[in-house]
Amino acid sequence: MELNDANLQTLTEFLQKTLDPDPSVRRPAEKFLESVEGNQNYPILLLTLLEKSQDNVIRVCAAVTFKNYIKRNWRIVEDEPNKISEPDRTAIKANIVNLMLSSPEQIQKQLSDAISIIGREDFPQKWPDLLREMVNRFQSGDFHIINGVLRTAHSLFKRYRHEFKSNELWIEIKLVLDTFAKPLTELFKATIELCQTHSTDVNALKVLFSSLTLISKLFYSLNFQDLPEFFEDNMDTWMANFHSLLNLDNKLLQTDDEEEAGLLELLKSQICDNAALYAQKYDEEFQPYLPQFVTAIWNLLVTTGQEVKYDLLVSNAIQFLASVCERPHYKHLFEDQNTLTSICEKVIVPNMEFRSADEEAFEDNSEEYIRRDLEGSDIDTRRRAACDLVRGLCKFFEGPVTGIFSGYVNSMLGEYAKNPGVNWKHKDAAIYLVTSLASKAQTQKHGITQANELVNLTEFFVNHILTDLKSPNVNEFPVLKADAIKYVMIFRSQLPKEQLLQAVPLLVAHLQTESTVQHTYAAHALERLFTMRGPNNSTLISPTEIAPFTEQLLNNLFKALALPGSSENEYIMKAIMRSFSLLQEAIVPYIPTLIGQLTHKLLLVSKNPSKPHFNHYLFESLCLSIRITCKANSATVGSFEEALFPVFTEILQNDVQEFVPYVFQVMSLLLEIHSDTIPPSYMALFPHLLQPVLWERTGNIPPLVRLLQAYLQKGGSTIATSAADKIPGLLGVFQKLIASKANDHQGFYLLNSIIEHMPPESITQYRKQIFILLFQRLQSSKTTKFIKSFLVFINLYCVKYGAIALQEIFDNIQPKMFGMVLEKIVIPDVQKISGQVEKKICAVGITKILTECPAMMDTEYTKLWSPLLQALIGLFELPEDDSIPDDEHFIDIEDTPGYQTAFSQLAFAGKKEHDPIGDAVSNPKILLAQSLHKLSTACPGRVPSMLSTSLNAEALQFLQGYLQAASVQLV
Repeated sequence: MELNDANLQTLTEFLQKTLDPDPSVRRPAEKFLESVEGNQNYPILLLTLLEKSQDNVIRVCAAVTFKNYIKRNWRIVEDEPNKISEPDRTAIKANIVNLMLSSPEQIQKQLSDAISIIGREDFPQKWPDLLREMVNRFQSGDFHIINGVLRTAHSLFKRYRHEFKSNELWIEIKLVLDTFAKPLTELFKATIELCQTHSTDVNALKVLFSSLTLISKLFYSLNFQDLPEFFEDNMDTWMANFHSLLNLDNKLLQTDDEEEAGLLELLKSQICDNAALYAQKYDEEFQPYLPQFVTAIWNLLVTTGQEVKYDLLVSNAIQFLASVCERPHYKHLFEDQNTLTSICEKVIVPNMEFRSADEEAFEDNSEEYIRRDLEGSDIDTRRRAACDLVRGLCKFFEGPVTGIFSGYVNSMLGEYAKNPGVNWKHKDAAIYLVTSLASKAQTQKHGITQANELVNLTEFFVNHILTDLKSPNVNEFPVLKADAIKYVMIFRSQLPKEQLLQAVPLLVAHLQTESTVQHTYAAHALERLFTMRGPNNSTLISPTEIAPFTEQLLNNLFKALALPGSSENEYIMKAIMRSFSLLQEAIVPYIPTLIGQLTHKLLLVSKNPSKPHFNHYLFESLCLSIRITCKANSATVGSFEEALFPVFTEILQNDVQEFVPYVFQVMSLLLEIHSDTIPPSYMALFPHLLQPVLWERTGNIPPLVRLLQAYLQKGGSTIATSAADKIPGLLGVFQKLIASKANDHQGFYLLNSIIEHMPPESITQYRKQIFILLFQRLQSSKTTKFIKSFLVFINLYCVKYGAIALQEIFDNIQPKMFGMVLEKIVIPDVQKISGQVEKKICAVGITKILTECPAMMDTEYTKLWSPLLQALIGLFELPEDDSIPDDEHFIDIEDTPGYQTAFSQLAFAGKKEHDPIGDAVSNPKILLAQSLHKLSTACPGRVPSMLSTSLNAEALQFLQGYLQAASVQLV
């Protein structure tokens, strides 16, 4: 693409269209941009637009498009085309910092993110002057530029907070510190002086305080991995200034907004985080400063109001106290009973209260409320921080703290009892207090796993929780009902089974409540209860125990999807999936009705997929309906195809990228259920599955390979007769996959199915070429994964076509090649094979080479006979990996939010492991003994003499065992 006005104009028009709300205008524009993004100069055109366009909307759109382009394409992935040319990469790095610093803030943020994505890959080796270029800008004195640098540095360095320690990381951080720590400290001091100079100029203060917040964030990132020498030497400067900033209260920076945190709050929040980091990780060095920080932060807590804008500050301040009280060093600060009472009274209880802001979120912004409360992302809420502080205090003072709080809980419950209608918030706080007191350890999978012995959870459940769940008006006091449901869910591993069973029908009833939070919690609680394990690895709650309310459960779950705000509620969909999985054949009578509702829902969400988890569980539920119903009666597969194919066709025709891999998985499942023929509707689709464009997207590869395997398994001969012209296309797919290190195993899956299921004559003309391709790949890059797959393939070939055919095809490519493969690959590497079926294929294949290949007995290959037998006995006897049984009902279906290239495996579309040898060989050791016996009768005396001269004693002993077990002898 040339850098000219015409191209800039075209690009502007298409960017404009990507903002159009009408999908018929937007989608083609997005497709066009996707199709040209591999062209040279494309990113440079975007940067030119965002710099020079007169239209501000287009500038911002170009910036966002550029950032996403960098995000998708900058990383160079082995085996995949490099979409950004080297000249473009160089030009981007040469111009982007300048461009970022001279752009308005909205664009600056996007370019700053792009720099950090590029930096993640290229800094420091391929972009050594980045830091120097940034640090030089500190001298400019222009805080718009300085803040741009700080923002970029923050997005570049914040990964140090969660990277694993490694040599490369230390080298990089040292380089950053050597270049950056001193200028940053100087800038920090200078900015604080400027704050004093401009203490009455509100606009200057706003800019300066943004800088101080960014500097404090950088301090956190640079100090996270270890305490750098420079910061240790300058601790006085940093801590004295942090302390005075905590105590600072400039009226000009106070905001009237009750919701949004102001600059002062953001800065103090970050300083609390920095102090907590030092208190936790560098307590010896930080000890002299600790008392003054405890005092300052305590004063902050006691004087800060209940408004939402202070939430982050208060929760970080409480987290600081929580991290301090857990350390044995600081235990003495909290020992006094009055101190504990004061903390409980002034910090913990007030921050556990359910405020009107929480009530608004509960009613009007339920999605955000659930995300914060259920998914543990409420890390910055006051309640979570107060809970952590309770947990921290209980580490050393469990008895006294439980005592103090028991009094509070009883008085709160007493207040509630006097007038529930008015005082319900007291009970809410009491439940929260009990929960935070009782929970010592928690996991996502099991809820609370370790509880405080001083709290009687069962008694509290019976007296205070069950009453709310049983109340006839399910819509009354929704917050308390949600609390009660959450209590059951959190303490599910602690409560006795009969109480959980008592709760199930009550939870089913709550699926019908008006409050989104309430019916979502009910669905989530049921889903969690259904995954609990009982004795013998079965589910704790059995289908029989659910039988009385199966119909109501399924009805209410599907009705809940029709409630306002829950049409794509992932918790409800996950509960539907889990209920299907638990109930198994008990759902069959309901499927004819339910499948219609599921396909209708699929049609709706495919128009604009926006909830990855919901969509994933929807496909899982479809798979379960198919598996369970067809297991009971395989003839029903046709009615599923009738229901699903119209929607699937629409998804494939509109190329709904997020759904295509799912559709292929469900189609594989359906096709695998058919008896041994391919229905015409599938054959019509077959040519389309070989189109190269489908194979470009990595997320399509695993499900497409599986679908092609299903085609081959059900109708290899149909393909050979009615679609023989498509065989080169099929082998083209194999050739593409085998060239990639990431996908070569998928290529072998396909190849093995071709060998196993296609009539031999249909692929005779291609066999030699297949082997040549494999050898070329062996020469260019030989990985363990490739070797393992290659070994399984050649042994499968041997099992299918015979040992002589295998030896001849190798030696036709190059004389003595067969011996080289045995000597260099099979004998040294066969031990690497893992997996029962793979080992069996290799064992049977090698047995055939040893006993059915004349060349092994009387040519120069004979010297390899004993080492090969030795290797086979090693494969049998040396230790192998223990495989884990696949308890798929309990699989915690992983979060699959990344749609871009990730392939989301459907757990319930799972494919049974296929054994191509099957019952023909049940025990490969016996087969070896019988085959050696047969060989020895054909040439008496040869086999025993070869064994006695070159097999080691241990292997010989194992072999004797096989011969005895098979009741045969060698002649």
